[in-house]
Amino acid sequence: MTETTPEIATQTPPRTAQDLFAFLDSLGIAHTTKTHAPVFTVAESVSLRDAIPGGHTKNLFVKDKKDQFFLVTVEEHAVVDLKTVHTLIGAASKVSFGKPEKLMEFLGVIPGAVTAFGAINDTGRNVTFVLDADLMAHDIVNGHPLSNDATTSIASADLIRFIEATGHTPLVLKVTA
Repeated sequence: MTETTPEIATQTPPRTAQDLFAFLDSLGIAHTTKTHAPVFTVAESVSLRDAIPGGHTKNLFVKDKKDQFFLVTVEEHAVVDLKTVHTLIGAASKVSFGKPEKLMEFLGVIPGAVTAFGAINDTGRNVTFVLDADLMAHDIVNGHPLSNDATTSIASADLIRFIEATGHTPLVLKVTA
């Protein structure tokens, strides 16, 4: 019997907003970013709506019992039924919220700054990105650029293109009630 040594994972620091913007630029994706006071909830961010048009996001970082992770990105006021969403997104079981440590490990963000732009940090493709069809009906989609003190706006089609460029295949599904 041969003994194997487990590989030691080398963790690189998460990419920054500047890294994200450079990546978007390299893809030819137009984007604008507005800085603001840090916001941690949808309720706190409502005051920004007049200054930032388009669909605003709410992100749910969830996992199933087999430790498959999903980022479900929906319009900020959408309702997601956590008891049934697993049947729509391809999870092996009902889902629960992922731990902050996994959020940082996979997406490079803290709670309150969760964003589909975190795909740039998921080099191990540990997360399935699910974009709600209602959100994607907006011409422009807004999300945090890896921190909650700014909002970045891009075309909805470019959000898909960005996620694909990170090596992921986003699912565009009707997941809201």
